[in-house]
Amino acid sequence: MKPLRRVAVLGAGTMGSRIAAHFANAGIPALLLDIVPPDLPDRSAAAKRGVDAALKQKPGGFFTDSAVSLVTPGNFEDHLDKVRDCDWILEAVVENLELKRDLWKKVEPLRSPDAIVSTNTSGIPLARISEGFSLDFRKHFLGTHFFNPPRYLHLMELIPGAETERGVLEFAAEFCDRRLGKGVVRCKDTPNFIANRLGSFFGCTIGKFTFEDDWAIEEVDAITGPLIGLPNSASYRLLDIVGVDVMYYVNRNLYDAVPHDPWRERFQPSEVLTKLVENKWLGDKTGQGFFKRVGPKRDIHAIDWKTFEYHPARKVSFPSVEQARQIEDLGARLRALAAGKDRVGEFLWKLFRDYAAYSASMVPEISDRIIEIDRAMRWGYAHKLGPFELWDALGFEATSARMEAEGLALPESVVSMRRKGAASFYRAADTGGAPHTAYFDLGGGAYRTLEERPGITVIADVKRARGVVKSNAGASLVDLGDGALCLEFHSKMNILGEDQIGMIYAGIEETAKNFEAMVIANQGQDFSAGANLVLVLLAAQDGEWDELNAAIHRFQQANMAIKYAPKPVVSAPFGRTLGGGCEITLHSARCQASAELYLGLVEVGVGVIPGGGGCKELLLRLKNPQKVFELAGLAKVSTSAEDAKNLGLLNKADLVSMNQERLIADAKALALSLAPNYAPGVPRQDVKVGGESVYAALKLYAWSMRQGNFISDHDQLIGEKIAHVLSGGRLTGEQAVGEQYLLDLEREAFLSLCGTQKTQERMQYMLKTGKPLRN
Repeated sequence: MKPLRRVAVLGAGTMGSRIAAHFANAGIPALLLDIVPPDLPDRSAAAKRGVDAALKQKPGGFFTDSAVSLVTPGNFEDHLDKVRDCDWILEAVVENLELKRDLWKKVEPLRSPDAIVSTNTSGIPLARISEGFSLDFRKHFLGTHFFNPPRYLHLMELIPGAETERGVLEFAAEFCDRRLGKGVVRCKDTPNFIANRLGSFFGCTIGKFTFEDDWAIEEVDAITGPLIGLPNSASYRLLDIVGVDVMYYVNRNLYDAVPHDPWRERFQPSEVLTKLVENKWLGDKTGQGFFKRVGPKRDIHAIDWKTFEYHPARKVSFPSVEQARQIEDLGARLRALAAGKDRVGEFLWKLFRDYAAYSASMVPEISDRIIEIDRAMRWGYAHKLGPFELWDALGFEATSARMEAEGLALPESVVSMRRKGAASFYRAADTGGAPHTAYFDLGGGAYRTLEERPGITVIADVKRARGVVKSNAGASLVDLGDGALCLEFHSKMNILGEDQIGMIYAGIEETAKNFEAMVIANQGQDFSAGANLVLVLLAAQDGEWDELNAAIHRFQQANMAIKYAPKPVVSAPFGRTLGGGCEITLHSARCQASAELYLGLVEVGVGVIPGGGGCKELLLRLKNPQKVFELAGLAKVSTSAEDAKNLGLLNKADLVSMNQERLIADAKALALSLAPNYAPGVPRQDVKVGGESVYAALKLYAWSMRQGNFISDHDQLIGEKIAHVLSGGRLTGEQAVGEQYLLDLEREAFLSLCGTQKTQERMQYMLKTGKPLRN
């Protein structure tokens, strides 16, 4: 197919406007059309409102504000003919069959013959939408179901029509994977496809046991969030975010659409959900739902579902939960929780039991393989484990036996699987040092080797198949193949301490001897949250200044070793890459960044300045002390990789992976591409600093911020310390200094601030609450 030059998105509501925004994030111009609103002079006001909402929402729909220029708003009456120039026309209007068909009837004669046409329907059968349209239309028609918000949720369900051409499917899958960063799951044209069919069941099951077993709303959210591998929004907070009415109508429509589903009654909207919709208490969009904010401090109140009155949300604590939180491994934690004999154990076991059984019963109706089901739930609902991975984590045989003992009839495919002696849904199938995974084919009754996904590397699988080159408790060296070595951090939040710093040196030495290039990468929750604050605070409180000075110096020299390594070192930052994590990326030869990158020097939040070379490196890069002062002094964090480039935290030559699953392989390819002609430099001795005049200007800037009450007295002191570094230590006039000179200034300022009470208070507060203290 020809390259995609322009898309049209029909419907500028929550989904349509955010889909258009994400095409713009990928650099693709988008035409965004909606109805002509009555009684408004601007006939394209509806589409413009959609663009504005996508821009202003938190978190934002656009990578940068400038991406908005790629979206052209219009309306169905005046601008529909512009779809002639679009290579892909995507419909995202409300879930009304006749409305969708009427719109497509107007579009069909206007589209170019080879233009892709797709619907973002979340559950209307494609056959009903495309019935009666031309053969060429049907050959190019498919379902592309994005999940809200499209920028952040990885899943895109791809649903072929009965006559969709293979080439159209392949193009859409490849484009959504590489350019939009989506995890593409191919689905059958069944009600609610995969993720919403199982997601609805999961949510309805939580509702069933909430009301049957007399659980409070806040109690359920306390045990159905990160504790069991689900997002922070848990269950009822999630409904308020999505919209209580959305859940109600999805469930009601699904109930009507699956008359032969043995579990159908589970989808019948509960009396509580129904009454909330009748009251128009629909969640965040109406100001109240299962929760609401009250008073000037916006305190959280939760609903009592028996009286429909609100009360201050209680802090929930269960002894079994507090014990389980100490178990870091998710599988072990889930097993401990499900085995519990208290209310928590009973609730979670029944939830897991029914969810697993229902998921297995859906093969092959909604999917021929368990693979697509697990991926859909991980990528679309941000569950750490899909239902079959969950079953394995709980223990396949033990869970199956317990289900049967409780009188639950297992699907025949699972009965057959047990009869054949299968011990799990997934198992390793590594060969010759190459990682492979086998899955149990419930339809075929045997294990099958999962096909490779070119361009996607899973570090854990590589380690399982090949072992590690070297390892300690917090970091490992892993052979990625083809001459590339990976330095992987794997501490909690990937904080940086001696384990990681020691492995930086070991990795550079190993690469020099036996590899062509090194990649600093991991697949944790975030690249790195920065230095080990506990150790810094303890050393400062105990007055261990020589030890703290040595530790900071060692980290500085590790970053310099990265920068001047004999072979290229590429970092692959993603998610939160803060403080010391940011300094590592700043010193790398190049970065292969994830599009979702929150990069910044945030040390001021804990009362210090960047101490690992961050100020020095940004001064070299930006040659603008004022801009560096603002980045470090105001703790600016990028909202995306593109924003990081605009801020100067990434170089323009650094590369970006839209699909984070491809980040490791992309970083490896970049590192190896640098190797043949790589020439390490030597530490710079010609860094221009402005001396006393720059110090005075930056000090005045900090003073004016304090006078305007934008910062505190202690912030002002920290600002003056940053100014001291960036000016070169208040030298007389402009001078050239060496990198080590600036590192020494950074370290001196860092240590002096650690000795202040207010900095130590900030560190303590951050460790206790996870939030910065402005004292």
